[in-house]
Amino acid sequence: MPEIDLTQATNFDLWKHSYAARAENLAVSEVRALFSVVSRPEVVSLAGGMPDVSALDGDLIEKAFQSMMATRGNYALQYGGGQGDPRLREQIQEIMALEGVHGSVEDIMITTGSQHALELISDLFLDQGDVVLVEAPSYVGAVGIFRHKEAHIEHVFTDDQGISPEALREAAERLIETGHKVKMLYLVPNFANPSGVTLTAERRVEVLKICRELGILIVEDNPYGQLYFGQEPPKAIRSLDDQGVVYLGSFSKIFSPGLRVGYVLAPPAIREKLVLANESAILSPATFAQMLVSEYLAISDWQGQIATYRDLYKTKRDAALSAVQQYLPKVHTTRPDGGFFLWLTLPEGLNSKDMLPLAVTELVAYTPGTAFYGDGRGANNIRVCFSHPTAENVAVGIKRLSNVINQQIELNETFGSGS
Repeated sequence: MPEIDLTQATNFDLWKHSYAARAENLAVSEVRALFSVVSRPEVVSLAGGMPDVSALDGDLIEKAFQSMMATRGNYALQYGGGQGDPRLREQIQEIMALEGVHGSVEDIMITTGSQHALELISDLFLDQGDVVLVEAPSYVGAVGIFRHKEAHIEHVFTDDQGISPEALREAAERLIETGHKVKMLYLVPNFANPSGVTLTAERRVEVLKICRELGILIVEDNPYGQLYFGQEPPKAIRSLDDQGVVYLGSFSKIFSPGLRVGYVLAPPAIREKLVLANESAILSPATFAQMLVSEYLAISDWQGQIATYRDLYKTKRDAALSAVQQYLPKVHTTRPDGGFFLWLTLPEGLNSKDMLPLAVTELVAYTPGTAFYGDGRGANNIRVCFSHPTAENVAVGIKRLSNVINQQIELNETFGSGS
């Protein structure tokens, strides 16, 4: 080991020589890099996928806290089991049933948000070079996890009906034939992050059939499924298969992200491994947070609260679509039937990452499309999150954004993509 001069620690990474090789795959996400900007009150943030927690009943949450402390306080402040609170797992059964998903309490495990569940699953299944099939584009947090596990991320063509079964089969068979191990398909079938599209019922059946034939595990991430604006989305893929699908859920979008409570439903053998991995990583998920969520579910009209969210986010979605139509006539957008996001496609030649500093000077922030690909694509895409600002500010933010985009379109049309 080389001699270390501690006086130079402020000028370079003192321990770089000691990092594991996989540490090279850790980088600040393009979403987190925006946090310092979007915290400024004058900036309209269309960047982070945050729910509007102001729609929650604060008095009811306080009541749930008081009830929990009065009846289960000693347990809430203590260590818990690695699988999570049994009462909450029973309540999760009722929530999953709304998506057509039924599973034993014994096959449910509580996690520190569904992101944690995805981390545990990836650690369990992925060796260096293993293939994960994902949508194009895909959730930035998943891309980051798979990259850190040194997996090969293969984006599969996705349109306004969700991931393409034909493209999925072609990609999987091509990779298998060339000696790759295709371990899993990760997808967000309902109101996907970042595209907002929903996988059709017909395609769900086809996707499941392909993965069964080729021995590919499906990891179904469903944080937005209850936040539909009209017709309910198709039943979960997990409702069609209880052995080939691992199902992830979260309270971050329908209750509170600050409590960091998610869950995973897995076949028994996988669930057993996940519980061991959970205990190894964190001993147990936070008992206090679990029991507060459980008490909230017990005393509240939680389905009524979700309906309130639906109305609120639909209003904001409509404001976003109206503003795009009015101010960005040359930009294509998806038209989500639920969830938090629009996916904008800019004319060729524009680069959303390069444009971001210009947008910040206009007091608006967004997430560049490159964050949602593992292969450098997405330069002419933007994710717009309409869930957190008011409907009025959503429109204001898109109008500000149009000042930048339309100027860049005009320059591009005048001087060409090389300008």
